[in-house]
Amino acid sequence: MPHILRKRALSRRAFLRGASVSLALPWLESLSVFGIEQSSRAAAAVPTKAPVRFGCVFFSNGVEPEHWWARKTPDGMDIGPGLSPMAPYTSDFSFLRGLHNQNAVEHKSAHQGRTTNLLSGAWVSEDQNEIRVGETMDQVMAKAIGRQTALPSLVIGIEPTELRMEDGLSMIYGSNISWSADTKPAMKEIYPARIFDLLVGGGNRDLDRSVLDEVREDAKSVVNQVSGYDRQKLSDYMDSIRDIETRLEHNRKAPSSGGWQPSLTAPDFERPADALPADIPSHMKLMMDLIVLAFQMNKTRIATCMLNNDLSQMNFGFLDDVRGSLHLDLTHNGKDPELEAMYLRTNQFHTEQFAYLLERMKNIDEGGSSLLDNSILMFCSNFFDGDAHQADHMPILLAGRGGGSLQPGRVLDYMDEDVSGRRACSLYLSIMDRMGVERPRFGDSARRLKEL
Repeated sequence: MPHILRKRALSRRAFLRGASVSLALPWLESLSVFGIEQSSRAAAAVPTKAPVRFGCVFFSNGVEPEHWWARKTPDGMDIGPGLSPMAPYTSDFSFLRGLHNQNAVEHKSAHQGRTTNLLSGAWVSEDQNEIRVGETMDQVMAKAIGRQTALPSLVIGIEPTELRMEDGLSMIYGSNISWSADTKPAMKEIYPARIFDLLVGGGNRDLDRSVLDEVREDAKSVVNQVSGYDRQKLSDYMDSIRDIETRLEHNRKAPSSGGWQPSLTAPDFERPADALPADIPSHMKLMMDLIVLAFQMNKTRIATCMLNNDLSQMNFGFLDDVRGSLHLDLTHNGKDPELEAMYLRTNQFHTEQFAYLLERMKNIDEGGSSLLDNSILMFCSNFFDGDAHQADHMPILLAGRGGGSLQPGRVLDYMDEDVSGRRACSLYLSIMDRMGVERPRFGDSARRLKEL
């Protein structure tokens, strides 16, 4: 029997309504309307120094292992050819060796079970009818501190989310490293123009504001009149409404006259074209610029960027010494010397993007310290040796000083530690601490990474 609310039956296509606007809800089994659960929000204290930002730049299918290394020397750090673009920045990053996710090592899918859990360490469902992995550390932080900025987090990439099957599992796994819930990826945006609009604003904000006000008032009247199943289902829906409200409110406010202020209050480059960039290098560089813009304007403090999807079909023929082979073919090269040399070149190209990000952030002053000084940037992949699908340790660089909480310029080798001392989730706990988001445990770890 259908639920009856206020003595009238609701149709399966329900709406939240105000006096003059309506907002369609998803299909609900209880045929009822969900309201916003109100919560108090204390005003944030006026900051006196720049906040710490976190960024993760991901590249798929690992590295050419012979050339991915770093050694500490009396004068600094020696690095292998795969890291050569980072040579000017050896004092700005640390090389981490030996960290891994045990659930990735044990998963039967060499790709789908070793990519999407990169930032969670969670088990990836092997049931093709159930999408389930784990909430990622960037989204844990976004929920804790994201309301201090216009956007809780920035989730971006170069290649679109794929829906085909691979290894008997959905390529949703291979297309997303950021997950806002166990069953829901934080879907990435690949169009630079849309990201620019998210950061800068646009559209009719007064109309948006009135729509949200009226929808909220209607929702209040029926907040306790839905089934438990629909309450959870609609919680995610109303979260998105609250995110819009928060963004509108942050965009409306004038900068405070006291305390720390962002070094940039308006974009310093023009809005990108609506279409995707015509070439991959331009696309990637623009995405790095948008991360810098988001951090510099304090529009968000958390960002992830996928330079490619897992099992990427990206063609690197634009590189002079790579003859048009797909990235996947170069990484799965059977140890052919010619293909390995091209694989190395793709590693260098990916590293060039991270080096460019560091250069931009290092040159932005935030009142005596740089944007890079006030950030934690992680550059990583899901495999070590991509040809062997080697998941027992991951290539990771950690850059920035985290507002003074990190000491870069080091080589941190955890390969000789026992399994409990090599968990990537220990690194994530340590990063979350430095972002002001302390948790007793995360993923498969309850301990922080030693020596970090």
